[in-house]
Amino acid sequence: MMTRKSPKDARRPKEATGTKNGPRDQAPAVAIRAPARAERIAKVIARAGLASRREAEGFIAAGRVAVNGAVIASPALNVGGSDQVTVDGKPLPARERTRLFLYHKPRGLMTTRLDPEGRPTIFASLPKDLPRLISIGRLDFTTEGLLLLTNDGGLARVLELPQTGWLRRYRVRAHGGVSQAALDPLRDGITVDGVHYGPIEATLDRQQGGNVWLTFAIREGKNREIRNVLGALGLAVNRLIRVSFGPFQLGEPATGAVEEVRTGTLREQVGERLAAQAGADFAAPLADREPVAPPSPPDDRGKRRPKPTPGGHPRGNRRGADRGNDERRDKPRHVPKGKRDLPGRAEPRKSATRGGHVWRDRRAGAAGEPSPAAHVTDRKGRRVVVERSGGKEPARPRGRPRRH
Repeated sequence: MMTRKSPKDARRPKEATGTKNGPRDQAPAVAIRAPARAERIAKVIARAGLASRREAEGFIAAGRVAVNGAVIASPALNVGGSDQVTVDGKPLPARERTRLFLYHKPRGLMTTRLDPEGRPTIFASLPKDLPRLISIGRLDFTTEGLLLLTNDGGLARVLELPQTGWLRRYRVRAHGGVSQAALDPLRDGITVDGVHYGPIEATLDRQQGGNVWLTFAIREGKNREIRNVLGALGLAVNRLIRVSFGPFQLGEPATGAVEEVRTGTLREQVGERLAAQAGADFAAPLADREPVAPPSPPDDRGKRRPKPTPGGHPRGNRRGADRGNDERRDKPRHVPKGKRDLPGRAEPRKSATRGGHVWRDRRAGAAGEPSPAAHVTDRKGRRVVVERSGGKEPARPRGRPRRH
């Protein structure tokens, strides 16, 4: 006996199949959040924090990567959560929570892990207790300022794309002269040597001698973009500082300092859309590493504050410190071992004159006159008479100067 389907049941197969504008269009958004979806092998290695995507492709070409026990030779492979991926025979480390760090890059460092010319790199200068990090974009060798670092290759890829639209702001010092009227057309973009640069917000801040200070805001960040654009205007950049990247500001940390962004702040600033595109994971546990030391307050300019002690004062208990100074002040001076038992040695006294000068009058001892002072010895063990300590030294006879 056949039962008749209700109108509601008759529509169910059609909803499961999907239509052009039906529920099937929403499936990719759900699939992006699924942790077990298939992804490119290089992307999986990058998310594990073992290498960047480009470096992972190099691992694959060198035969260092295996999937389910079989060595692969091409990065054109998707792997899922059930696949076993190993690099050099070791399984990938467990994925860590997505993290972001603000790094104040100094001049004279390359934004790369290995420089062919042997120049110093930023990764060699980072603290050793940090996870393996990837730079979000690059800064030139002579460019300083804010550089974002992350342990998530997917987040790095999404945030550095021009389509993301995050504004990058720079402070520029350039040799030469320019007017604001000459900078205003940059809002429509400019083509230099066949390379087109998108809209640029350029503001003339001040003229300082033969240099000008400018503020540049760009969204693309092409190679040497600011230098090339200002070069077309007759200016030579001699200092370039990135002060912000999207919602993150440089602030005033010490040069070379690293500050981690709180997970809640990072999730809020990135937003759900970009987090879904990057596949960011803000709920995973952290690896077993030492936490990054928080930066010093801005007013300290990067100087570390002295650690507080149980006494409450940053430099210790002042009352106890003064007591220690008094004890050191009352402690007798050190006496050489060979001269401790010499007879007639007086207790050393602190001179009232500057520099602790003690002068001796040999005339009293030579004339045989009694002296109220006790006898002391010089460096060679000879007995001399102390006339007085401190005060003004009398005029010395002319001739060869005496040694004290």
